Amino acid sequence: MDRRPNSPIRLIDFALSPEGGFLPSDPVETLPDCPLLNHLGRELPKLLSAHRVRQFIHEQSSLLAQIPMSWSDADYQAAMRILSFAGHAYVWEDPRHPADRIPPQLAKPWHQIASRLGRPPVLSYASYALDNWRRLDRTKPIELDNVVLLQNFLGGLDEEWFVVIHIQIERQAGPGLEGLVRAMNGASEGNDEDVLSGLQALASAQTAMKDTLLRMKERCDPYVYYTRVRPYIHGWKNNPSLPHGLLYEKVGAYGGQPQQFRGETGAQSTIVPCLDAGLGIHHAPDPLTVYLREMREYMPPRHRSFLEVLESRTDNQGRPLLPGYIRDRKGDHPRLWSAYRDCVDLLAQFRAIHLGYADEYIYRQHQTHASNPTAVGTGGTPFMTYLQKHLDETKQAIAS
Repeated sequence: MDRRPNSPIRLIDFALSPEGGFLPSDPVETLPDCPLLNHLGRELPKLLSAHRVRQFIHEQSSLLAQIPMSWSDADYQAAMRILSFAGHAYVWEDPRHPADRIPPQLAKPWHQIASRLGRPPVLSYASYALDNWRRLDRTKPIELDNVVLLQNFLGGLDEEWFVVIHIQIERQAGPGLEGLVRAMNGASEGNDEDVLSGLQALASAQTAMKDTLLRMKERCDPYVYYTRVRPYIHGWKNNPSLPHGLLYEKVGAYGGQPQQFRGETGAQSTIVPCLDAGLGIHHAPDPLTVYLREMREYMPPRHRSFLEVLESRTDNQGRPLLPGYIRDRKGDHPRLWSAYRDCVDLLAQFRAIHLGYADEYIYRQHQTHASNPTAVGTGGTPFMTYLQKHLDETKQAIAS
């Protein structure tokens, strides 16, 4: 790919598409020649409800003896999905007594697959959402009434709806990301029409994303989410139930030392960081900005690279390219400023909805044990104060 400072940005260079954004094409549903892993993925909800995940894994001498040479990238992603759900089910099968180590028959293939994908061996957003869906009718598009999950923990309406809402937002972001790139390329080339049409496309996509997010409570109850969905997506960094992290037995790269990895969280989605980068939203350093920087390690590498390219585009004054271009033309081309304001305002609305959900689905719930805290997110950080600060900083970008 061409990453020179003034070269046009192309979605295709980063495995993105206008139709699906960061979503891959239809994920692989079952692994070729891996009956045991396929069985584990299929039976995991039943094993977990019966508290038999640990027993099942202990009874296996190997879950994946070796990776088939014929595997595609999509096969690796499918294997990572199954192993990650199994790993978290193993650890959190009994949330009051989480496992502090993963046996080698699970730890070794999990680490091997994760290394191939450029991510740590923990359940991340890519396996929880991006690579975890299928269309009921392949002749129809990715829509809420046509998408179901390939892998669950316990299953049920609330768990299913919580994740497919994210998948739908990812799909709706595709035309918006294409619009953002068109606007940024237009600013680089001095093409006002491309800047304007790109921002308008972005605003249209953001409106659809916001409307989808507003539907979360239709089928995902806050109490059910907190007590039946959330416990299994926690990680083992800054987690009081696993203060030393998790030991991946016989994984040589870790030298017998426990590892600390963050839990699955929507903060590992690349959408909002890309909008911040492209729209030039500045966040003063705080614990959340440090945490969000760390979240990039959990993103697929090409998605991370796309974000870095957006952040690298500046004008000759060192300002973020797109807002700098628009502010310079604020008086002569008011439609550009108006379109830019619309996009920033919609980003602020999206953040406000998310903040409200964080309060209702987590912060105001009744904590029953240390492994599912209400004061910190699944990534292991306090969130309410800093989410409000980031919302205020987004609004500040168009305050003058």
